[in-house]
Amino acid sequence: MDNLWNIGTVKAVMERHGFTFSKALGQNFLVNPSVCPKIAQLGNARKGFGVLEIGTGIGVLTNELAKGADKVVAVEIDSRLIPVLEETLAEYDNVKIINEDIMKLDLAKLINDEFAGLEVAVCANLPYYITSPVIMALLEQRLPIKTITVMVQKEAGARLCAKMGTREMGAVTVAINYFATAKVLFNVSRGSFMPQPNVDSCVVQFELRDSTPEGVSDEKFFFKVVRGAFSQRRKTLCNSVSSALGADKASVIKAIELAGLDANVRPEKLSMQQMIDFSENLRKLI
Repeated sequence: MDNLWNIGTVKAVMERHGFTFSKALGQNFLVNPSVCPKIAQLGNARKGFGVLEIGTGIGVLTNELAKGADKVVAVEIDSRLIPVLEETLAEYDNVKIINEDIMKLDLAKLINDEFAGLEVAVCANLPYYITSPVIMALLEQRLPIKTITVMVQKEAGARLCAKMGTREMGAVTVAINYFATAKVLFNVSRGSFMPQPNVDSCVVQFELRDSTPEGVSDEKFFFKVVRGAFSQRRKTLCNSVSSALGADKASVIKAIELAGLDANVRPEKLSMQQMIDFSENLRKLI
């Protein structure tokens, strides 16, 4: 169905199906005609690719993805939208809708079953409250995905795509840099949505690395250290980690110094290699 971005079309479709927005699910539908074609183009919706879409709305992005990709599998948690999508996507035979919670699906099996012989990309317009958990689930499972292209809150996008060693970085920044390279593609104003949110958005993209950084002997411990390091942002690396992990300060300081860092360094000053070196030193000392 064309004109799915048109406010009049959106209202008419919603009225036909008795649909109302759910605040609990963070639903804001795109009504800017230029945004979804751009996401589809930059997000690898093209021949030879299968696209996993997370969160469909009424299908405005799904519609654009289906025009370019060989196959689209869209996962939508809200069962009320299924009859809406059956109408708005009726013309496409390369779209499959799955009414499930993305966090509860076996994504490796889904990709293997649905996208055999295809490269795989992920595209999503995610509710802000679930952005980081979904992105981390996709990355940590080491799925055979080329890119993840996601609409996020503008402020969150800056943090997700921050460079290591900069003030904007946080624990999620380290995790993303560990698994992928990240960049902001373009900004999207709050007026592009219905209902209009209180913040602006941006579209970010993560290109998954062929291999993760070397030197991490225990990933679970490494990310425990990373979360601990940024658990109290105003504190030094030593104070944050010792508090979060219940580690002796003397051991933490020694691990920091063995990594060639000042004992009073703050976590946002560390490069990826320094974070790895610190974690490995600490693992041996506690």
